[in-house]
Amino acid sequence: MFKKLLSLAVLGIALTATQVHADKIVFAIGGSPQSLQGQTAQEFTRRLQERLGDAVQIEYYDSGQLGDERQLVQRLRMGTVDLAAISSIMSSVAPEFALFDLPFLVKDRDHLKRIDSEVVMTDLAATAEEKGLKIVSTWENGFRHITNNRRPIVTPSDMGGMRIRTPQSEWRTSMFSAWGANPTPMAFSEVFVGLQTGVIDGQENPLTNIYGARFQEVQKYLSLSSHVYSPIWLTAGTGRWNNLSEEVQQAIMEVAAETQDWALVRGAELDEELLVAMKNSGMEVNEVSREAFVEASQSIYETFARQVPGGEQLVERSLTLAND
Repeated sequence: MFKKLLSLAVLGIALTATQVHADKIVFAIGGSPQSLQGQTAQEFTRRLQERLGDAVQIEYYDSGQLGDERQLVQRLRMGTVDLAAISSIMSSVAPEFALFDLPFLVKDRDHLKRIDSEVVMTDLAATAEEKGLKIVSTWENGFRHITNNRRPIVTPSDMGGMRIRTPQSEWRTSMFSAWGANPTPMAFSEVFVGLQTGVIDGQENPLTNIYGARFQEVQKYLSLSSHVYSPIWLTAGTGRWNNLSEEVQQAIMEVAAETQDWALVRGAELDEELLVAMKNSGMEVNEVSREAFVEASQSIYETFARQVPGGEQLVERSLTLAND
């Protein structure tokens, strides 16, 4: 009898814990509040809270309070975080996501939406689900550009020997090596000092990250390359996602889709605003020769097609969507 009562008590505690967790959604990102990632996450949180009302409380954490992206992926799988914004680390979860590390794949934001609908939310989302992650929506980190302190970059030869900071991504380092640079993986938090002290000559990031981190204070040249478009994926762990009610799942998906549209518009606005701000700060701005860079990037595409399952087909389908 005692064992039965004890079992019922434990069950009651478990049910109570489950119910408490069902009444809140923990959402975390690694980005700062000022970044486009942070602005988008805050907009999503506001809209979702309005949609769900008092029934579910959204607990939002930014600036890596609950861990960096690698740690957030683990927390999603464990169910201790319900939603997270994940970007470049996704290629370590499933190699197909390295599609977005390929240079000059995405033409513009309209092209991105078509790739999202016909490639990401079909093929890539399925591979992520096999790894325990649910891709809810694709948001924007932005088109990446190159800054440095040595000279304007027009063709890859202009980067010969330059120490360019990159994320710790195999594909990004291979890309800059192919262009003749000396890629130097480094934590984003260390980049400002690295540029200031001359440990590195330059870096590559979206304008929102460049301006938000004040790189314009320690960099002279901004070369508009748009060499990579960096998405951010609103992601859930499949275990926790499947335990949410259909009503909550539907609300999250609908608000996430609305937020995608908001993020793409906001990203375009910020590109215009920040370009003016960086010119006013004294940076010298130029356009790169896209043709020269594309020609120098063929080996990256060949490696992707060879190493990633179905890689050649993913690239062909994505490029075809540029003219739809």
